[in-house]
Amino acid sequence: MTAVTLAWTELRRAARDRTFLFFVLFLPFMVILLIGVTTSGFTQERVAVVQADRSAMADALVAGLDAAPGLRVVGATTRDAGVQRLRSGEVTAVVLVPAGFSSTLQSGGSVVVPVLTTGEVGSGGSTLTTIRSVVARQAATVQAAAFATRSVSGTFDQNHARALALQRESPAAGVRTEVVDSASSYLPLGFSYSAPTMLVLFVFINATAGGAAIIQTRRLGIFSRALAAPVRPRDLVLGEGLCYLTLAVAQAALIVLVGGLVFGVNWGNPLAATVLVTVWCLVGTGAGLVSGTLFHTPEQASAIGPAVGIGFGMLGGCMWPLEIVPAGVRAAGHLTPHAWAVDAWVTLLSRGGGLSDILGPLAVLSAFAVALLGTATLRLRRSLTTA
Repeated sequence: MTAVTLAWTELRRAARDRTFLFFVLFLPFMVILLIGVTTSGFTQERVAVVQADRSAMADALVAGLDAAPGLRVVGATTRDAGVQRLRSGEVTAVVLVPAGFSSTLQSGGSVVVPVLTTGEVGSGGSTLTTIRSVVARQAATVQAAAFATRSVSGTFDQNHARALALQRESPAAGVRTEVVDSASSYLPLGFSYSAPTMLVLFVFINATAGGAAIIQTRRLGIFSRALAAPVRPRDLVLGEGLCYLTLAVAQAALIVLVGGLVFGVNWGNPLAATVLVTVWCLVGTGAGLVSGTLFHTPEQASAIGPAVGIGFGMLGGCMWPLEIVPAGVRAAGHLTPHAWAVDAWVTLLSRGGGLSDILGPLAVLSAFAVALLGTATLRLRRSLTTA
């Protein structure tokens, strides 16, 4: 029996474990989907629109609001219903399209479009700016239609429709943005936040929980029978390591592929991301082997290992950004490998970094991997030779 044969045998046994497959294949993607959808909602502000005028011009204003970047329009039947949604935090603002909106504008009058907000400091500032921009664009088409009706020919509705068409066809003024402070300490919202952090979390958790397999193998006497054959202890250690590394790499690769193809996650620089994922899989492999040699029963490994992984994930920034916690908690988080992995993903995804930019976190993670793999190797060889 060689190391590869042992690794293949362990992988086949893991593939028959439905509980293990649930945690490896199903649960990570459900959590990624849940967190991704939740945080994606923060990139769009919900605005309630109470439309008391049902004219084409009022419909065009509502359509413009709904098409505006960063806004999502939800309907409200009455002003009181809109205010109730505003008070409950369901919407950021309430736009009131008054009755007679279209007729007043067509007759040359002016119309005030009230916008209701909570009045809290910093609440709805960007939303108000976007709403003003949409209303201003609508006002420009109304003024153009009124001028054409007075000076040329045609009805107001005809000229307004023509003005809207010209506005859509005319090229918009380009805006070039330059990020002054590109040293963001936060991952992007949405799936670009949930996928990398859940990769870090679940590769570690499943590895530590998988330590139960080593304990079960030892209790069943498989190691003893293998050593009775011309098999060296180091082959058994290497075989277990290959098995855990293969599982970690398979799960990480699956998260990367599904994250990119299904959720549209941009994993940053390909070389840097590949190296980071590989090093993290080595950390997970070491943690899983330590779990298998540290605990005495499979139940202990299955129960305590994931709890430790979740605790490390919380401290290391997998659940929330470390920038929002006190400095002491942030320092404690960096005693875990998770924080260094998340730091590296922040550099790749939020700052556009490359391999050279994450050498520091990679060095720390490599040290964790060497320490865990070294400890696991010594403990497993000792248990095999004294069995």
